[in-house]
Amino acid sequence: MIFSVTAKRLISYDSSSSDGKLWKQFDAFIRGLLAFPLYIPGTAFYQCMQGRKEVMKILRKLFDERKKAPSRREKVDFIDLLIDTIKEDKLAMSDNFALNLIFLLLFAGFETTSSGITAAIKFLTDNPKALQELTVIHESLRLANIAPLLFKKSKEDVHIKAYTIPKGSKVMVCPSIVHLNPTIYEDPNVFNPWRWKEIAEPLGGASKDFMAFGGGLRLCVGAEFAKMQMAIFLHSLVTKYRWKAVKGGTMVLSPGLRFPDGFHIQIVHKY
Repeated sequence: MIFSVTAKRLISYDSSSSDGKLWKQFDAFIRGLLAFPLYIPGTAFYQCMQGRKEVMKILRKLFDERKKAPSRREKVDFIDLLIDTIKEDKLAMSDNFALNLIFLLLFAGFETTSSGITAAIKFLTDNPKALQELTVIHESLRLANIAPLLFKKSKEDVHIKAYTIPKGSKVMVCPSIVHLNPTIYEDPNVFNPWRWKEIAEPLGGASKDFMAFGGGLRLCVGAEFAKMQMAIFLHSLVTKYRWKAVKGGTMVLSPGLRFPDGFHIQIVHKY
């Protein structure tokens, strides 16, 4: 659902009329994202790269059709804005750069959000008292650790205790080490949205103790969009419906948060 909304708003793509092809290829890409880079048919990495290749084919077709259109559409989306930027030469942007940007925003716009919403519903199902607390978004993102790794590059020598990270080093940051640190969060493995009443709102959506959307200059560009989607969805769900778990709900990190058996719930109107 989140992918359909994101694709429709961002690039005016209707998933329902295309048999979910774009989503299926994105899913193949995500499943092998952190696989061993062995490009041989049958491997997870091969499926990942093939998925990305097919997604780019679909996006290029949409992009080329839009560029060749004789007139500008009334309802402007992100593709239209990129084409206008290229035509007006506002930025030195190639078609390939634009396509990769669309790919990135589509990926960032649904993967963490859909996992975050599912995790929030799972936690709320297990902790019904927390339904009164809309701080469940921060707590769900902290506990679920949807983005398992962040990639950084050291701009200068960094000294941490007895260690030195040389300038130019590529560093992988693991947010869960912070999010599940008992010296920062009391009982870190417990879902407790009330803890956020005593924690200052992360400035700009991130802090040294909360990195669900990265941090620094490379903070996720879709952070506010993701939080807005989650807030609207959860508000509608909590105020209008009741639900109960039916099956599934097992969470694994592979590489990001996934529900291998899904999380199936039964929903009924409150009124």
